[in-house]
This record gives sequence, C-alpha cells and structure tokens, in this order.
Amino acid sequence: MIKRAHIRHFLAVADSGSFKQAAARLHVTQPTVSTSIAELERLVGSPLFVRDRRHVRLTEPGGAFLPIARDLEAGFRRADQFAKSSQYPEQRQWPDLKLGVIPTVSGPMLQAICAQLAGHYGVELVEGDDHDLRSQLASGKIQLALTLLGKTESEPDIVPLLDEPYVVVMAGHHRLAGTAEVAAGELASEIMIARRSCEALQRTSRFFTDAGVRPRFALRSENEDRCLRMVAAGLGITVAPRSLAPEGTATAEVRDFGLTRRLGFIRAPVHLGSADEAEKLATILETIAANLPPD
Repeated sequence: MIKRAHIRHFLAVADSGSFKQAAARLHVTQPTVSTSIAELERLVGSPLFVRDRRHVRLTEPGGAFLPIARDLEAGFRRADQFAKSSQYPEQRQWPDLKLGVIPTVSGPMLQAICAQLAGHYGVELVEGDDHDLRSQLASGKIQLALTLLGKTESEPDIVPLLDEPYVVVMAGHHRLAGTAEVAAGELASEIMIARRSCEALQRTSRFFTDAGVRPRFALRSENEDRCLRMVAAGLGITVAPRSLAPEGTATAEVRDFGLTRRLGFIRAPVHLGSADEAEKLATILETIAANLPPD
C-alpha cells in the first residue's frame, strides 16, 4: 500500500534532483529516502528515477506519476486541515498558519507583517536559517517563510518584499554619520560589533580582512536587537542590511563591497489545504508587499 511517506519522499527527490538534498529537506537519513523510493517503485511496478553519479532525473513513468503524487499530497494536506475549515469555531485548531522567519528580519518589519497576518490567521512563528526554513516548507512543517530570495527566483509561490544593500550602521552622532560612502580603510580604527546571526558574516569578515582591517570587538552576539541597540548607544559600528538600522543610527555604503540581499515570502507548494485559502493568502501577501515602507 502506498503511504504518505512514499509520496513525500518521491516529491522531495523529484523537486531537489538529489537523494541527499531530499533527505536534508525532510530531516531524515539518505538511506531512509532510498528505501522508501525503492518500496514505491515496487508498488507502482516501474522505476521512477534514473540515477547516475551527478544527477537524479525522472523516468517516463516517474514523470507520469509526478502529477498524481502532487494530487495525493494535496489531498493529504486537505485532510490535515479539515478540522480548521470546520464551520464550528470551537472545533478549529491553532495555528492556522506557521510562518518561518530568518533571524535578520527587523523587529518593526516583522511586527507590521504579523499584524496583517494576525487579522486573518492564528500565527505561530518558527525561527531558522534559510536552509532550515526551505526544508520545513518542503516537508510541510510550515506553510510560509520570510527569508532570503535568490536574485532570479520568481516562481508563483514567491512574493518579493525588498532588495537592499549591506551597509555600515553607526550611532547618529558618529564622526562618519552623514557620509554616503566610506572606504574599508576608514574603518580600521573603529570598534566593531559582530552580528553572529548575519547570513553574510563570513563574506563580510573576508572583505575587511582582505582590506587589512582587523578591528576590535565590543560585542559578539546572535541577538540582533542587542547588537543594533549597542550600535545606537555608540559602543561600536556594524555591517547589516539597511532595513535593520534602528532609530538613532546612520548608515553608509562601503566602497567596493557591493553585497546586497533580497528578502521576501515563499509559500509552501500546497498552502492551507484549498485553492480558496491559497488565493486568500496570496492576496494578503501581495497587500503586505505593496504597503511595505521603503527602506
């Protein structure tokens, strides 16, 4: 008998093109995925994937089975959400929407987004890095992620919010406040604050090291709010996406650095169990994106 695990494993391999990546997305071992696919192939009576050293691709029967598998998974998710769509409020389950969020979304931005979503759903926030959130989307553990987007990502389930540069953030009274651009060498004598949750931390460190800048650090922390408040207090400067700069700080671009990021929503392939719910969520996200203040 075909089980839901067979379908999830099949879709994860088909979407990622790799048994290893499928296992990572689903938080299981690679042998678990391989065994499940072998069982499914026996049950359907055909090989579903062609495997070689570099690629995994669908066979002709696998391509024919793919839309069937997507329909089956959609049905499983509709069944999971059946109680939530009940006409009796007392039977509804919480949460209606699990939203994954990377750590480097500003508090004010997340507050504004959640205020909009909370008017329609019971929202649970799930924190994680980009890789973890994408894995949870693929496995159905969350329905929506607010995370980093690739420069060319433009699938129907993606809603971009903003593109922004990484800049130097400093206290409003800092000697360089009001400067539009600074060279790395101008920061050599500065005390720095290290945002350890920054997705670009290694690239930033490498850039300054290559420029001969080896700063002293007043704080190393994964707590974004604490890091940026200490910048505003004048303890040191940091490099961060422009949207994270809090009130009372100033920003300047770093010459020849050129690092940017794209932030936005990714919806799960099957959203909240029905086409109507998917359309509703899409409309809400587009409204949020349209009303997001410019950075």
